[in-house]
Amino acid sequence: MCDNLAIATLTYVYADSTAVLGPLATFAEPHCYDLCENHSRRLVPPRGWELVKLETDLESLRPSSDDLDAIADAVREAAGASSPHHPVHTSGRRGHLRVVRETD
Repeated sequence: MCDNLAIATLTYVYADSTAVLGPLATFAEPHCYDLCENHSRRLVPPRGWELVKLETDLESLRPSSDDLDAIADAVREAAGASSPHHPVHTSGRRGHLRVVRETD
């Protein structure tokens, strides 16, 4: 088991004896394997198989401020807060998460 961050997804096309290493998948699929940069570089396909490496843009895998804003907006929406531009106060605490509610 590798503790490094995954950057690519490995899939197999058994009918063509081909292993495909491409961009990190956005959702889990059976028989797909997420690999870190080191394991992606060192990957060797089974004997007699072809390895197809699709280009992975490592910079695109880093979270952008837009991604973080979208996550924050989704959390606010789920908690019932309307906007990051309105003053809020905290109420209630459960574990390490807090619900943020809009003040009247």
